[in-house]
Amino acid sequence: MKCFKNVTVYEAGKGLRVRTVEFDEKIVKIGKKSKAEEITLPKGAILLPGFIDQHIHGAGGSDGMDGTTEDIATIAKTLVKEGTTSFLVTTMTQSKEKITTAMQAVKSYREQNNEDGARVVGVHLEGPFIASSYKGAQPLEYVKLPDIATFEEYNRASGNAIKIVTLAPEVDGAMDFIRYLSANGVVASIGHTGAKFSEIEKAVEAGAKGVTHTYNAQTALHHREIGAVGSAMLLEELHCELIADTIHVSVPAMRLLVKNKPLDKLTLITDAMRAKGIPDGVSELGGQTVYVKNGEARLEDGTLAGSVLRMNRAIQNMVEKVGVPFTQAVDCATLNPAKTLGIDKETGSIAVGKRADFTVLNENYDVILTVVGGKVVYQA
Repeated sequence: MKCFKNVTVYEAGKGLRVRTVEFDEKIVKIGKKSKAEEITLPKGAILLPGFIDQHIHGAGGSDGMDGTTEDIATIAKTLVKEGTTSFLVTTMTQSKEKITTAMQAVKSYREQNNEDGARVVGVHLEGPFIASSYKGAQPLEYVKLPDIATFEEYNRASGNAIKIVTLAPEVDGAMDFIRYLSANGVVASIGHTGAKFSEIEKAVEAGAKGVTHTYNAQTALHHREIGAVGSAMLLEELHCELIADTIHVSVPAMRLLVKNKPLDKLTLITDAMRAKGIPDGVSELGGQTVYVKNGEARLEDGTLAGSVLRMNRAIQNMVEKVGVPFTQAVDCATLNPAKTLGIDKETGSIAVGKRADFTVLNENYDVILTVVGGKVVYQA
């Protein structure tokens, strides 16, 4: 048994309070005293729930599409340095063989019960069921129409781990596919789409719940057709992902989304690619050359190709540049994605009985300690 004594804690439903938190694999007690082994924290440290990244392609030089357990392990060990304790291995539009291999690697990795990094809680299938004209950095030749049989093959290969599917609701077969996903407990997320409001409204009626990286690779807001961006803000049923790096989305655009969307329907993601956590230079995404410089990852034609954003910095941007209260910004990286993924009863907030998944920040938003399932996996 271990504990943090007299530390500032963001306790579920109670805000920031000075408390002692006792835990093993799960949180055992939150109170004023403990005889357990103390983990000493520096003055000014804040104990938070571990961050959850539901849209992350890679980090540390590895990508989920590399299709090996070793590459997933590299990502997992890199993510804990930014306070992320759970994540979805996120795919991209590629050949059926490569996607299947990536799914098999996720299944194998999860069966290994690795304890040295962030926990893989499933898969985000980003493509291939997207709109060709809004592919972004996704390879055009592998874009496919929605197909339930193909999805089922991928899901079986992953060990039934697919939690989110990004798709374009306007393409043939999308509505039936959304109904299928909704009936089977998988989040249908609208993204890489040229959909109009009427099509998105129908998708929501069919069971769509999310918007993938809001603003990016989707129809913009216009006064005669509000598109995907306007629909994301207007339709209460939709949970919005946001890449809060100030590169993919400007600060005023982030403020506009926050002003028009309840904060419990907003989830911070990094959408990071393999170059995160390593020096700038030439990298790769889906077989395409990516150039990383000054925090931006772009294809040769200038198209943004994922990010190198760290989750602790996304929270800092939301607080310092957008003006979101600190604890609500933390919710956007913890409780909100936990609810989307249906794992909020086990993680996403600090409460007795939940997993001991913690992130400790200092006053500069630096991660100084990360705990996954009661085990210290990173210490600055």
